[in-house]
This record gives sequence, structure tokens and C-alpha cells, in this order.
Amino acid sequence: MNNPAGDPSKNAKELSGPVDSDLNDPDEDFRLVARAQGGDLKSYDALITRHRGKIFAMIRNMIHQEADAWDLSQEVFIKAWQALPRFEAKARFSTWLYRIAHNVVYDFTRKRKIESAGELNDEIFNRDRIDPAAVATPGVTEAPDESMAHGELRAKIEAALGKISAEHREVVILKDVQGLSYKEIADAMDCTLGTVMSRLFYARQKLQALLKDEYNSR
Repeated sequence: MNNPAGDPSKNAKELSGPVDSDLNDPDEDFRLVARAQGGDLKSYDALITRHRGKIFAMIRNMIHQEADAWDLSQEVFIKAWQALPRFEAKARFSTWLYRIAHNVVYDFTRKRKIESAGELNDEIFNRDRIDPAAVATPGVTEAPDESMAHGELRAKIEAALGKISAEHREVVILKDVQGLSYKEIADAMDCTLGTVMSRLFYARQKLQALLKDEYNSR
């Protein structure tokens, strides 16, 4: 079968830098969570440091506005701290965080649609708004592939993602960018495994069609 748009996973990963596997140890997360639940703020700061990049990247890729993504990332970690006493080690801490981020993004988009009749404010990212000492500040230094991703190809991929529904966009980001399993995505999005697989299949097919011209021109 022809695949004019290439590998959808590779397409989506253009939007994200490499993932540090040392930061993906769920056992270390559980140890830090247990300490944080006991009131250890340094342990919660460590959790933020481990997960802030992935949460920021997910939200940034969902709403395409870095300033708002920064604010929403802060909101995710505030809500997570407030809900931390209720967290149980039945799922990964990262999956639990993605679920909170999912809800925060959807609350934001619903509110924004009501206020602006569906039009989003194209606010330009201003790093001066961010306190560089804040523990959840996204990293400023870009990897080489991140620099490339800010070019024309990134713009085309983002445009293609913007043309599919929020549910399909999110499942692509969680699977192909963040590397979550189907079960973790189902938990984060509060849906069945079948729904995740169906959305991912549809989203990849749609992205292939939208990016067909880009790959044919290479």
C-alpha cells in the first residue's frame, strides 16, 4: 500500500525533542509521590522537573500557543498538587498527570470558544512573562531537531494537526509524540481502548492525506 505521507509517528515526532528515558522510571515517580504526599515539597518539585517538559509539549501541541501553554502547564501542576492526597499507585503518575492536563486543556478551549465564538488569540510567546527561577519553567535551550522543527515543516505539521478534531489531535500527540501505551491513553482520555485505536487510525489516515503534498514535493 502506498504511504505518500510517510510514517505518521515520524511526522508527529517532528514536534518534540528526544525523551530522556531516565525520567520515565515509574518506580522513582512513586517514591517521590509518597514523600510529597507526606508534605515533602522538594519531592514534588522533583516530580515537576521530571514531567514539566512532556506536559508543556502536550499542551503546546494541542493549542499551538506557547504563552497559554505555559500558563496551563502551571495550572496542571497546581491541580495535581491539590489532588495528590487522592492519587493511588494504580496507574503511572505520568498517566494521571496527562489526565489532569487533558481536562485543563478541554476546560480552556470550551471557555475560549464561549468568549471568542471559537476564535483563538494568536498571542506571541514572550519569555519575559516567565520567571526563569520558576521550577516548572520549560527549558530554553533547544536541541538541533527542535530548531529544525520551528521551520516550514513544523508549520505544515501543526497546520495539519489543527485540521483534525481535538480528540484525534490529542491521541496522536499522546501516542506518537509522548509515547504512551494504548491503555495509558485510554486512562488519560477517559475512554475505551477501542476508542483510542479507532481515533488513532482515523487521525493517522487524515494526517497522511493532509501531508501528502508535502512529501510528494520532496
